[in-house]
Amino acid sequence: MWLGGNCEFSANTSEKAVLAKMKCPFCNEIGSKVVDKRARDEQYTTIRRRRECLKCKKRYTTYEEISEPNFVVIKKDGRREDFDREKIKRGVIKACEKRPVTEQEIDNLVDSVEAMLRNKKTNQVQTKTIGAVLLRKLKKLDEIAYLRFASVHMAFDNIENFEAELNKLKKGDD
Repeated sequence: MWLGGNCEFSANTSEKAVLAKMKCPFCNEIGSKVVDKRARDEQYTTIRRRRECLKCKKRYTTYEEISEPNFVVIKKDGRREDFDREKIKRGVIKACEKRPVTEQEIDNLVDSVEAMLRNKKTNQVQTKTIGAVLLRKLKKLDEIAYLRFASVHMAFDNIENFEAELNKLKKGDD
Protein backbone atom coordinates (compact mmCIF):
# COMPACT_ATOMS: atom_id res chain seq x y z
CA MET A 1 0.00 0.00 0.00
CA TRP A 2 1.28 3.47 -0.87
CA LEU A 3 0.03 6.72 0.59
CA GLY A 4 0.63 9.77 -1.59
CA GLY A 5 -0.95 13.18 -1.03
CA ASN A 6 -4.65 12.75 -0.28
CA CYS A 7 -4.88 9.37 -1.99
CA GLU A 8 -4.28 5.92 -0.61
CA PHE A 9 -3.43 3.22 -3.14
CA SER A 10 -3.42 -0.53 -2.82
CA ALA A 11 -2.60 -3.03 -5.50
CA ASN A 12 -3.50 -6.67 -5.43
CA THR A 13 -1.02 -8.66 -7.51
CA SER A 14 -3.80 -10.87 -8.85
CA GLU A 15 -5.88 -7.83 -9.81
CA LYS A 16 -4.81 -5.63 -12.73
CA ALA A 17 -6.64 -2.47 -11.58
CA VAL A 18 -5.22 -0.24 -8.86
CA LEU A 19 -7.72 0.76 -6.18
CA ALA A 20 -7.50 4.31 -4.85
CA LYS A 21 -9.22 6.19 -2.09
CA MET A 22 -10.09 9.26 -4.12
CA LYS A 23 -13.35 11.21 -4.06
CA CYS A 24 -15.59 10.67 -7.10
CA PRO A 25 -16.56 14.00 -8.76
CA PHE A 26 -20.06 12.63 -9.48
CA CYS A 27 -21.23 10.93 -6.27
CA ASN A 28 -18.51 12.06 -3.79
CA GLU A 29 -17.91 8.46 -2.78
CA ILE A 30 -14.34 7.57 -1.86
CA GLY A 31 -12.88 4.69 -3.83
CA SER A 32 -12.05 4.14 -7.48
CA LYS A 33 -10.08 1.83 -9.71
CA VAL A 34 -7.72 2.78 -12.51
CA VAL A 35 -9.00 1.38 -15.81
CA ASP A 36 -6.41 2.98 -18.11
CA LYS A 37 -3.20 4.94 -17.71
CA ARG A 38 -0.74 6.47 -20.13
CA ALA A 39 1.91 9.14 -20.36
CA ARG A 40 0.48 12.52 -21.33
CA ASP A 41 3.73 13.82 -22.83
CA GLU A 42 6.88 12.51 -24.45
CA GLN A 43 9.00 13.34 -21.40
CA TYR A 44 6.84 11.06 -19.20
CA THR A 45 6.43 13.80 -16.61
CA THR A 46 2.63 13.57 -16.52
CA ILE A 47 0.52 10.44 -16.23
CA ARG A 48 -3.13 10.48 -17.32
CA ARG A 49 -5.33 7.99 -15.48
CA ARG A 50 -8.91 6.99 -16.33
CA ARG A 51 -10.69 5.99 -13.15
CA GLU A 52 -13.98 4.29 -12.47
CA CYS A 53 -15.90 4.98 -9.29
CA LEU A 54 -16.53 1.79 -7.33
CA LYS A 55 -20.02 2.96 -6.34
CA CYS A 56 -21.65 4.82 -9.28
CA LYS A 57 -19.41 3.23 -11.98
CA LYS A 58 -18.90 6.60 -13.74
CA ARG A 59 -15.49 7.33 -15.20
CA TYR A 60 -13.31 10.38 -14.78
CA THR A 61 -9.74 11.44 -15.56
CA THR A 62 -6.96 12.41 -13.16
CA TYR A 63 -3.42 13.59 -13.86
CA GLU A 64 -0.29 12.92 -11.89
CA GLU A 65 2.71 15.21 -12.38
CA ILE A 66 6.22 15.40 -11.05
CA SER A 67 6.42 18.24 -8.58
CA GLU A 68 9.57 20.15 -9.40
CA PRO A 69 11.11 22.98 -7.43
CA ASN A 70 9.96 26.32 -8.77
CA PHE A 71 12.27 28.98 -10.03
CA VAL A 72 12.20 32.77 -9.97
CA VAL A 73 11.58 35.06 -12.93
CA ILE A 74 13.44 38.37 -12.89
CA LYS A 75 11.31 41.08 -14.49
CA LYS A 76 12.66 43.97 -16.59
CA ASP A 77 12.26 46.37 -13.65
CA GLY A 78 14.15 44.02 -11.31
CA ARG A 79 11.12 42.63 -9.50
CA ARG A 80 11.10 38.90 -8.87
CA GLU A 81 8.18 36.53 -9.00
CA ASP A 82 7.65 32.79 -9.08
CA PHE A 83 7.60 31.15 -12.50
CA ASP A 84 4.03 30.79 -13.75
CA ARG A 85 3.55 28.34 -16.59
CA GLU A 86 -0.06 29.48 -17.09
CA LYS A 87 1.08 33.06 -17.64
CA ILE A 88 3.30 31.92 -20.51
CA LYS A 89 0.51 29.78 -21.91
CA ARG A 90 -1.93 32.72 -21.84
CA GLY A 91 0.55 34.85 -23.80
CA VAL A 92 1.04 32.14 -26.41
CA ILE A 93 -2.72 31.56 -26.69
CA LYS A 94 -3.25 35.26 -27.24
CA ALA A 95 -0.55 35.36 -29.93
CA CYS A 96 -2.08 32.31 -31.64
CA GLU A 97 -5.66 33.58 -31.48
CA LYS A 98 -7.59 32.84 -34.72
CA ARG A 99 -4.54 31.05 -36.14
CA PRO A 100 -4.42 27.41 -37.30
CA VAL A 101 -2.60 26.32 -34.14
CA THR A 102 -4.05 23.54 -32.00
CA GLU A 103 -4.24 23.51 -28.23
CA GLN A 104 -1.93 20.47 -28.27
CA GLU A 105 0.69 22.42 -30.25
CA ILE A 106 0.47 25.25 -27.71
CA ASP A 107 0.81 22.80 -24.81
CA ASN A 108 3.81 21.15 -26.49
CA LEU A 109 5.45 24.55 -27.06
CA VAL A 110 4.94 25.61 -23.45
CA ASP A 111 6.13 22.18 -22.21
CA SER A 112 9.32 22.46 -24.25
CA VAL A 113 10.01 26.01 -23.03
CA GLU A 114 9.44 25.00 -19.41
CA ALA A 115 11.65 21.90 -19.80
CA MET A 116 14.43 24.00 -21.35
CA LEU A 117 14.24 26.52 -18.50
CA ARG A 118 14.25 23.79 -15.85
CA ASN A 119 17.36 22.27 -17.43
CA LYS A 120 19.33 25.46 -16.78
CA LYS A 121 21.82 25.31 -13.91
CA THR A 122 20.20 28.23 -12.11
CA ASN A 123 16.83 28.65 -10.45
CA GLN A 124 16.54 32.23 -11.72
CA VAL A 125 15.71 33.35 -15.25
CA GLN A 126 15.13 36.75 -16.81
CA THR A 127 11.93 37.52 -18.70
CA LYS A 128 13.97 38.44 -21.78
CA THR A 129 15.41 34.90 -21.82
CA ILE A 130 11.93 33.37 -21.63
CA GLY A 131 10.71 35.73 -24.35
CA ALA A 132 13.63 34.89 -26.64
CA VAL A 133 13.00 31.15 -26.31
CA LEU A 134 9.28 31.65 -26.95
CA LEU A 135 10.01 33.76 -30.03
CA ARG A 136 12.28 31.07 -31.53
CA LYS A 137 9.65 28.41 -31.00
CA LEU A 138 6.76 30.59 -32.23
CA LYS A 139 8.68 31.46 -35.39
CA LYS A 140 8.75 27.75 -36.27
CA LEU A 141 5.12 27.22 -35.28
CA ASP A 142 3.36 30.21 -36.87
CA GLU A 143 4.87 33.41 -38.28
CA ILE A 144 1.84 35.58 -37.52
CA ALA A 145 1.79 34.41 -33.90
CA TYR A 146 5.52 35.14 -33.81
CA LEU A 147 4.95 38.74 -34.99
CA ARG A 148 2.14 39.26 -32.51
CA PHE A 149 4.25 38.00 -29.63
CA ALA A 150 7.32 39.93 -30.83
CA SER A 151 5.36 43.20 -30.98
CA VAL A 152 4.60 42.89 -27.27
CA HIS A 153 7.85 41.29 -26.08
CA MET A 154 10.08 43.70 -28.01
CA ALA A 155 7.77 46.62 -27.16
CA PHE A 156 7.42 47.95 -30.70
CA ASP A 157 6.62 51.62 -30.31
CA ASN A 158 6.10 52.45 -33.98
CA ILE A 159 5.33 50.87 -37.35
CA GLU A 160 8.99 51.02 -38.40
CA ASN A 161 9.96 48.55 -35.64
CA PHE A 162 7.20 46.23 -36.80
CA GLU A 163 8.26 46.53 -40.45
CA ALA A 164 11.90 45.87 -39.57
CA GLU A 165 10.95 42.65 -37.77
CA LEU A 166 8.68 41.64 -40.66
CA ASN A 167 11.53 42.20 -43.12
CA LYS A 168 13.86 40.06 -40.98
CA LEU A 169 11.21 37.35 -40.99
CA LYS A 170 10.87 37.56 -44.80
CA LYS A 171 14.65 37.29 -45.28
CA GLY A 172 14.89 34.40 -42.82
CA ASP A 173 17.26 36.27 -40.47
CA ASP A 174 17.53 35.08 -36.90
